Amino acid sequence: MYPALGAPDATAPKARPNGDRPDKIEASIPRSFEAPLRPKRQQVARACDSNCVNRGENCINKSPGERRTLPQAYREIDRLKQKVKELEEQLKNQRGEPVLVPTCARRSQPYALTPPGSDSAPTPDASGASHHIAGKSQTVWGGVMTSTGQSPQKSWYGPSSLFYYINRMNTYLFAIFKQLHPDDLIQLKSVAKTFATPDCNPTEDDEKTDAKDVNHPVSNEAYLTPTQEEYFLNLFWQSYHPTLVILDEAEFKRHYRSLATKPGHPRKPSPLVDIVIAVSMQVGMAVAQRNSSRGLPATEVGSDDPSIAGRIYYRRCQRLIVGEQEAPTLMTVQCHILSAVYTCCAAFQNMSHVALSLAVRSAQMLGLHNKPPSDLPIATQELYRRVWWTLYTFESKACMKFGRPFYTSADVTSCDLPAHDHRVASLAGSDYALLDESSTWLTYTFYNVELLLAARKVHTAFYERYSDFYNGNIGQVIYDDPASLERYAEYLATAMRPLDDWGKTVPKSLQTRREGDGRYLSTDKSPIIIEQLVPPWLQRQRLLLESLYHILKLNLYRPFICFPSTATESSSLGKTTLSHAASAAEHSVALTRIFHHVVTNTDLLVGWHEAFQWQWNAALTLAGYLFACPTSDIAPTVRESIDLSIVVFEDFGRSFGTSLGAATVIRDLAIKIDFLADILRGSNQAAALPNEPAAPSAQEPVTDGFSTAVDVIPPTNDIPFTQDLFSGSMNMAFSVDNSGDLDMLWPPIGNTADQWWIHTQPPGSNGFGYGFPE
Repeated sequence: MYPALGAPDATAPKARPNGDRPDKIEASIPRSFEAPLRPKRQQVARACDSNCVNRGENCINKSPGERRTLPQAYREIDRLKQKVKELEEQLKNQRGEPVLVPTCARRSQPYALTPPGSDSAPTPDASGASHHIAGKSQTVWGGVMTSTGQSPQKSWYGPSSLFYYINRMNTYLFAIFKQLHPDDLIQLKSVAKTFATPDCNPTEDDEKTDAKDVNHPVSNEAYLTPTQEEYFLNLFWQSYHPTLVILDEAEFKRHYRSLATKPGHPRKPSPLVDIVIAVSMQVGMAVAQRNSSRGLPATEVGSDDPSIAGRIYYRRCQRLIVGEQEAPTLMTVQCHILSAVYTCCAAFQNMSHVALSLAVRSAQMLGLHNKPPSDLPIATQELYRRVWWTLYTFESKACMKFGRPFYTSADVTSCDLPAHDHRVASLAGSDYALLDESSTWLTYTFYNVELLLAARKVHTAFYERYSDFYNGNIGQVIYDDPASLERYAEYLATAMRPLDDWGKTVPKSLQTRREGDGRYLSTDKSPIIIEQLVPPWLQRQRLLLESLYHILKLNLYRPFICFPSTATESSSLGKTTLSHAASAAEHSVALTRIFHHVVTNTDLLVGWHEAFQWQWNAALTLAGYLFACPTSDIAPTVRESIDLSIVVFEDFGRSFGTSLGAATVIRDLAIKIDFLADILRGSNQAAALPNEPAAPSAQEPVTDGFSTAVDVIPPTNDIPFTQDLFSGSMNMAFSVDNSGDLDMLWPPIGNTADQWWIHTQPPGSNGFGYGFPE
């Protein structure tokens, strides 16, 4: 057994009196566990010089120009500080930074992605460093490193991710208020605070025999009864199956019946059955939570949260498929895909991404990316195609969401797109109504694949061309170079065509109708029509297809939401850049209005965790747009949609408590948005002459719709909202859509407006009438 770290080993030779190491140490003792030796005493500079002079030798402990005394060291530090200030001043003068920017808004870097004290930090190439590949220089658009789970270990998220956007927003707010936020003020009970992974169970569950031995039959005490299992399996065919067609329902039911043992005894374990039940329980228990609470919100997130319902089944599935990694089967791939669905809905996003990588590699081992063998039955060939292309779409969504490289590739596959005609639908193992002469329940899968192919084509072309438009000569990222940003925006306008063309091909059977002259997939704010005499599975297909379209578009447009900085203060942003920023907000508005109509009139999205994540994405996009463009033409509509998103979160919160935390964050951000808008309006009114409209100052340029808030915010001590509030909100925002880290949402002080206000109100402040609504 290794000796304790830092403790001397009794079997090792002792150190010599003069502190020198012995010549040899026992080879059996690892070097990392050696007894610490007495450090060599630092020599005094003057004494060392004298000894060397007396011996007639040059001192090896002193380099030329090195300071050897404490006063000299202090003088050297002062000299270096002054040099740094001079270099910073030269850099600001070269970039033409406005002289009138107050000290509280200035930064040592032109666009630092991460403020001091933030939970996230930029990657080494986050500022757009140049990389030399095959003899040519390429500027890379870096991402951010941030903690997204219970562990302080950081994960990387690219520029297309929501985390990157939140980090930019947080940097802007920090630049205005220049104060750090104490993280111990934001605490909230969450699944991640109780469980490090979604498959963790209470101690009493771990003590059960069948929880440890996967080959042991299921005990009635630990798992569901056969009738309860049948309830959740039937729920799967009406919820996930029509939109995630990777199973043959008839074959699955035959497999399930083969697991039966003696009457009254539990069935044999099966990884596929286990994970299907686990995924269904996430939806089913959310519905049960909503019904049992009688409309009351799920105020706490803990071991009974629906997002980790069925975790015992999930855990056993993972133990069963571990032994199949060397020789995977189609069932292995199906289990990995459904495991990714389960962990994604439980907000463990990195675990979901890992499960997807296992699914992709297992599918490639089976050759699913190639054309299925012709000697297989038609039904089996089509099932292989649906599994591969469903995996392709799921993995593409995740990689674009996180800004990470893709595993799958459409360029190296010979697998045709899945068919969806009447014959294939009749062989797929499920019995759903036909939609029309050319559409079936499988048509959704085909157009969902087409949508992701188009979106990924745009995404790849856009981010691969970054170095063609920004070379790093101005600033650290493209936001420091408005001219390059405008050219980049013009390129995206042309690259977006595949997504626009896709919208023209969707059959009417999959289109959500609009009132009046409203157009499908438009952002014209026309209300949708939910047909009452249509099966829920078809209504959900229509909603999810259009919602995914809006999410993909807002994610592509969102990089052009530019927060005021030293670059945008001195030069106006281009029209195309502003137009793309507005488009991101408009698609967020469209998604929010659709979800608001659905949750207030139907139960179609109850327990649908991905819809919650989409709404969270849209809500933060809306909030960031108003911080960046508080005076734009669409600002009133965007502000109204933020209030609608809070209603959506509160409705989701009746099923799982995480959504209530999201509502709290957005409500808090809305107050700050209104506060900044009031300041800007007051500044414009004060600057205006009597009976004349306010005009932008020559020293304070105003870009089209973009606020130069750094020039109008008063000193921090004179305002009721400090950076404690602003930075806190953004740190809270990081925790909602991450890998289970949902505990950083609200102060542990009762969650009442008065308590929060008293704690954050500056000494001597009268509050100015600001506070949280009842």
